[in-house]
Amino acid sequence: MSLPSGFLDDLRHRASLIQVAGRKVVWDSRKSNPAKGDMWAPCPFHQEKTPSFHVDDKKGFYHCFGCGASGDVIKFVRETENASFMEAVKTLAAEVGMKVPEYDQRAQQRADLRSELSNVLEQAVQFYRLQMNTEAASGVRNYLQKRGLTAEVRDRWEVGFAPDSWQALWNHLMHIGANSDLVYAAGLAKKSEKTGNPFDIFRNRIMFPIRDSRRKMIAFGGRAVDPNELAKYINSPETALFSKGSNLYNYAGARASFGQGQQVIVAEGYMDVIALSEAGFKATVAPLGTALTEQQLKLLWRITSEPILAFDGDKAGLNAAKRTIGLALPLIESGQSLFFAILPEGQDPDDLIRSSGQSAMTSILDNKIPMVNFLCRQETDGKAFDTPERKAFLKKTLEQKIQLIRDNDIRKYYKKEVSDYCWNLFRVNSPRYNGYKVGSSTQSAATSSLRYSLVVTSPDGANEYLREAVILAAVISAPEILSEFETDILNLRCVDPSLAVVRDGILSVAKGAKMNLREEITQKIDSEALEKLFSISQVKILPCIRRQGDVESARLTVSEELQKLRVFKKIQSEVAEAEEDLKDGADESITWRLREVADARNDVMQTWQEDKLEYDIGPNGARIDRRERAFVAEEIKNFASIKNQK
Repeated sequence: MSLPSGFLDDLRHRASLIQVAGRKVVWDSRKSNPAKGDMWAPCPFHQEKTPSFHVDDKKGFYHCFGCGASGDVIKFVRETENASFMEAVKTLAAEVGMKVPEYDQRAQQRADLRSELSNVLEQAVQFYRLQMNTEAASGVRNYLQKRGLTAEVRDRWEVGFAPDSWQALWNHLMHIGANSDLVYAAGLAKKSEKTGNPFDIFRNRIMFPIRDSRRKMIAFGGRAVDPNELAKYINSPETALFSKGSNLYNYAGARASFGQGQQVIVAEGYMDVIALSEAGFKATVAPLGTALTEQQLKLLWRITSEPILAFDGDKAGLNAAKRTIGLALPLIESGQSLFFAILPEGQDPDDLIRSSGQSAMTSILDNKIPMVNFLCRQETDGKAFDTPERKAFLKKTLEQKIQLIRDNDIRKYYKKEVSDYCWNLFRVNSPRYNGYKVGSSTQSAATSSLRYSLVVTSPDGANEYLREAVILAAVISAPEILSEFETDILNLRCVDPSLAVVRDGILSVAKGAKMNLREEITQKIDSEALEKLFSISQVKILPCIRRQGDVESARLTVSEELQKLRVFKKIQSEVAEAEEDLKDGADESITWRLREVADARNDVMQTWQEDKLEYDIGPNGARIDRRERAFVAEEIKNFASIKNQK
C-alpha cells in the first residue's frame, strides 16, 4: 500500500523545506542566499561549529557535507522529530492545509491516472498550437500581434487556438487513439445532456496552457475571440489534476526567475503575465480566474516573503486588492507580507508598457505601497473625516481589521501605524485650521496665531496640499521639465483626491507632449479638478503660471517645493510621535525630543547660504522661508504647555 505519488509531490511542493528546517537550525547569513533558496546552517544531525548543512529549496533537498545526512522535507521531519513516515506526512499536510487521502492499495492506480491525464493534456496543447497557424485563426493572430504576441512569443508561451467547432479536438484525439474516458476526465470534453454526444469544452478561444510547479500540464485557460461571448475567460473544470484555487499561472517560471534576482509580481490575468514577462518582469504570476486564495498566497510566500500585487486602477482592480487584504491579514507574520502597486485607472500592464515603456512599470513597482498603508488608503480615499462620528467610525473600522492579525507583534505595529495615520489625517480636518478643508473648493485662511504653526506648515497639513498644487501647476505650465521630476511626481501623496486626478492625468498624457499638456489633460480628465487647481490663489501668482512656458521658473519652483516637502518630512514624524506620547502622559523626554529635533533642523538650515532677506538657499536652489526657523521653538512651547496642563 502507498500514498499517491501525486499527493506526495504536491506536499513536497507546498511544504517549504527552508521554513520547516528553519525551526530546527539557525541559518548562516554570510553563506546563505535566500533569494535563490540556497541556505546553509550548522547541521542539526551532528555537533559542528561551521555551516555544513545545505538546503536547496528549489529542488526540495538537503545534504550535510559533514555527516552525509540528506533527504527531502518528509525525511527531515522524520529524522528531527523521530516520527514515522505517515506521522511526518500528516504533520506537514496539516501545516499546509492538505487532506491526507485514504491509505489504500489503489493509490498507485490514481498516480498512473494523473500521469495519463497530463499526457492527454499535452496532446491537446500540440493540437491547439497547430490550429493557431491555420487560416481560421488569421484574425486571432492579427489581434495577438497587435497586443505584442508575435509568433516567437506565442511559441514561447505555447499559446494556441481552439477552433469554432463542437468536436474538433475530440475528433483529433480519437484519431490518434486517445482514451475517451481520459479526455472527459482531463476536462477537455463533456457529454451532451440531450444527445449524449461529446462536445469540446473550449471553442473559438485563445488557449493558454497551465502547468504546475514541475511544468507538467494540468489545465487550460481560454479567452473568448467573440467580444459578445458572455464569459470572456473560462478555465478547465476541477479535475484530479487541477484545482484553480491551488495553482498560479507561470508559477514555475516565476520561481526560477526569482532565483535570478527578479521581484515576484502578481498580475490579474494571462495576458498581463505574458506582457510583463516579455518586458523583463519574468517573475510574474496570476490567479486563475478567481480572486487570490489562501493557498495561492502560501504558494507566493514560498517564493518570496513580500510579493507585489500589481492590480489595475479601476474599480474591479481596487476591489480585488481590498479582498486580498482581508484574506492576508490573518496570515501575515514576521517577514511575510504583501506590497501593492496600483496602475493608473484605465490601464492594465500591457497598455502601460506599450504606451509608456518598461520604465513606467518600473516606476510603479519602485513606488509600491506596504499593506498597512494600502489598508488605510482603502478606507479613507475620497472620504471626509471632519466630524467626531466619522473619525470614530474610521478608527473602529481599521481596528476591527487589525484584530484579524494573529501575530501579536505585527498587530501591535499595525496599531501604531494606523494610529499615526489617523492622527495626521484628522489634523487636516481639525478646528485648528479654522475652516480650511483639504479638497474643498473654498478655503478660509488660517488664523494669524496658527499661520506659522509647525503643524500648519508641515507636509501632512494644509501646506502639503498647497505645495503639491504648486508642483503640479508648474509642471503643466512647462511640460518639458516632467522627465526631470517624473519619479517625484509619481510619488506625491496627493492629500486631496482632485490633486491625484491631475497627477495621474499628467503622468498618463505627458509622454511626447510639448506645449499643450494642459489642453491634453483637460481632454483626458474631468475639467473640474483642473479648474480647481488653477483657482488656488497660491497657484495664480506663480511666475511660471503668469508667464506660460517659462521653463527655468517652473523648474526652480518644482525643485524648491519638492525640497521643502523632503526637509519637513522627518521633523513632522518626530512631532507626531511626541504628540502621541502626550496622550499617555509621557515625561519631560517629550520636550527634550522636540528640542533635539529643532536643533537638528536648525543645524541643517544654518549650513545654507543666505540670499534674500526672506529666504535661505538650500540644495538645488531650493528656497526655505527663514521665518520657519521660529516655528519649531514656538511649537515646543505649545507642546510643553499641553504637557504641564496634563
